[in-house]
Amino acid sequence: MNKAQPFNIVIAACALAVGLLGLGFILKSAALDVKGMERTVHVKGLAEMEVPADTVIWPLQFSDADNNLEKLVGRVEEKSDAVVAFLKLHGFSDAEISLGSQSIIDKQAREYGGENQQFRYIARNNVIVYSNDIEKVQNALGAVSQLAKQGIAIVQDNYETRIQYLFNGLNEIKPNMIQEATEKAREVAMKFAKDSQSKLGKIKTARQGQFSISDRDSNTPQLKKVRVVTSVEYYLSD
Repeated sequence: MNKAQPFNIVIAACALAVGLLGLGFILKSAALDVKGMERTVHVKGLAEMEVPADTVIWPLQFSDADNNLEKLVGRVEEKSDAVVAFLKLHGFSDAEISLGSQSIIDKQAREYGGENQQFRYIARNNVIVYSNDIEKVQNALGAVSQLAKQGIAIVQDNYETRIQYLFNGLNEIKPNMIQEATEKAREVAMKFAKDSQSKLGKIKTARQGQFSISDRDSNTPQLKKVRVVTSVEYYLSD
């Protein structure tokens, strides 16, 4: 066996070990550089706006009862006409008024109905107002007791008859609200960068949250609160 061969193997092994150490150092340095480049801060910006509702849906529901079905139907039609006349008196047009579905219950036809009911038939009817004039609806609401003087009791205390106030102008205010939310997110990021003695870099990722529309409070459902949260991730550098 050649005596130089073991020596050459040792030299080659040492060279390989040095090479591996050097490669490890290079990879470590590269990893640190990449990690340094990936320093980021994730912040959120909130924008809120109070707006008036621009659409209202007002269901006026009333009921009546009788043992004579024909008389009951006639009286319900008269009451419907009276409600429509009341609404027109307060400035609502035919386009803003629609007649809802009418329901009649025959208590004797019910398997669980009692025999001691005062009236056999109960009728319910709805007149629906769909308007963009919130003030006009508010004025009519204040005078709805006039219908009670005509023997028409308007039901307003259940889910089916609640007044709905809507805001449909979201697309008009979206751009400004997104801009405001983004600016507030950047303010938070700049404060973080300053406190951590870093510099704020470019945006890495940005995500616009969903817009939400809710009542400002339970007493003024005609006033709405629009809200959006924007999430932004910025790069940081020394």
